[in-house]
Amino acid sequence: MSEKPAGIDAFWQGVDDELASYPARPELENIPMRSTHFCDVYWVKLTSIGPYRIGGYLSIPHGDDPFPAIMQTPKYGSVNHVPDYNDRKRYVMFTLMHRGQRLTDSPWASAYPGLLTKGIASPETYIYRSIVADCLRGAEFLQSHPSVDANRLAIVGDDLALITAARRAEFSHVHAAGLLFYRLMEQREQSSAYPVEEVNDYLRGHPDQAEKVANTLAHIDPIHHVPSIKAKTLLSVGDDGKVGGPEWLQPLKDAIGGPVEEYRVTHRGGTDNDAIDAWLAQQLGREPMSKFRRTMP
Repeated sequence: MSEKPAGIDAFWQGVDDELASYPARPELENIPMRSTHFCDVYWVKLTSIGPYRIGGYLSIPHGDDPFPAIMQTPKYGSVNHVPDYNDRKRYVMFTLMHRGQRLTDSPWASAYPGLLTKGIASPETYIYRSIVADCLRGAEFLQSHPSVDANRLAIVGDDLALITAARRAEFSHVHAAGLLFYRLMEQREQSSAYPVEEVNDYLRGHPDQAEKVANTLAHIDPIHHVPSIKAKTLLSVGDDGKVGGPEWLQPLKDAIGGPVEEYRVTHRGGTDNDAIDAWLAQQLGREPMSKFRRTMP
């Protein structure tokens, strides 16, 4: 378990202060090809630290607002997709792309593999300092949108969802799964799979930087952020005795400031997706809808 780094609170306050110095300057462009008879879909541009223009897909249902809303934090990879068809029927959906991902890859494009260790020798130079700022900017945009019901506002994703919910407390619900930065220096000793193996690759080339890398990653480890979460949180939990299992996640669960529930993953995609959908729908006052048994109009 990583120790809480000295100065971490001041570090992230500095990120907040830097972000506040840049007006978001949102631009929305309707996407007719993605819009339907029940929702309008927009491409959104926002300014984050740097300054850097990030983007995302925003979907707003037709009808009387405000609506419950869900923010999807960026996945580790180059592409994030338009929100699911059934989700666009029920919620305001916002899927963020951080700097370097597809559609936000100008003037800089992320490398995969490679992103996980970019600037990793120092918290100040680590790319995830900026990526977290991108998520915070996206959260501010969604939380202030007039079509959003502030009492029914969820965020879903991995570590980025937990960190964002901790630093932008207006979220009412969180679903977190597939954590990457939680206990990453321990994970790397138990896995040779990417993207975790990117850290091992880096340290094979820079064995003298292990302590610096551990300090940097501790700044991103959600264990040091989640005590500030007040939202109701659902953690997806894997197999007993494995990374991501109940024993592995117990310290994180204990550290979360708000109420926590667990969902034990079955590894059956349809079953797991429908269970998470049902939990979110219940929390946000909507009917569950299976992503794998949808009825097209």
